[in-house]
Amino acid sequence: MPQIIDGKAISAQVKEELKEKVAKYKEQGIEITLAVIQVGSDPASCVYVNNKKKGCEFVGIRSLSYELPEETNQEELLSLIDELNNRQDVNGILVQLPLPKQIDEEVILNRISPAKDVDGFHPMNVGALCIGKPGFVSCTPYGVIQLLKRSGIEIAGKECVVIGRSNIVGKPMAQLLLKENGTVTIAHSKTADLKEVTKRADILVVAIGKPKMITAEYVKEGAVVIDVGIHRGENNKLCGDVDFDDVAPKCAAITPVPGGVGPMTIAMLLYNCVSSVELEF
Repeated sequence: MPQIIDGKAISAQVKEELKEKVAKYKEQGIEITLAVIQVGSDPASCVYVNNKKKGCEFVGIRSLSYELPEETNQEELLSLIDELNNRQDVNGILVQLPLPKQIDEEVILNRISPAKDVDGFHPMNVGALCIGKPGFVSCTPYGVIQLLKRSGIEIAGKECVVIGRSNIVGKPMAQLLLKENGTVTIAHSKTADLKEVTKRADILVVAIGKPKMITAEYVKEGAVVIDVGIHRGENNKLCGDVDFDDVAPKCAAITPVPGGVGPMTIAMLLYNCVSSVELEF
């Protein structure tokens, strides 16, 4: 049987550590504040925002909530971001995606001050990651690194393959594995002989957005498989990009969906908020 990497347990561990750290900051008179902006009432977004608020409450971070109507225009949203950028009492700003079609996501994300960009999406933070400078790191790939490290999985010297090249997961994931001295390949929809590439992987990170696409024939015996995908399948059941039942018997370790990577994203968002106190920009 493979080691099942328990994201719920590891995220709880991270949150407990943060709770302690936040309490110490409070003793020094430092309060950490996250501003969360949601435009419209997309049901999935409402769930995520609610989980972020609960996470803040648990670790002792103050959260400010801005719930704007669906018809909010870009200028109104930019004006709110400018106001929060200038507030001394706000450490982090998070704009929940997706945004309504009248708003350009890139313009909005670029407007958040890099020093308050706790999602790690601003080009300055992405650039800092590429050249090994301090900055905020995108929460999902950062969470994957924590899952590996806290599960005792060695990254240095390992053959790592990331399937997916998105700015939010694939590219920063590759940079973080490289930083941990992994040998990294990024595969994507145009990769020739994808199975041959993925079967070289000691650590396979899958972020392609296609339910159960990765089956046992993509995976080498004894690999560690990290599934970043999340989908609702038949009977409303959650599944990932990896066909868990087919792949698990071949693995040394694997993340389930749900309960693998998902809980880590919010844990690392909280981690970024807390680290904002000491990060030098």
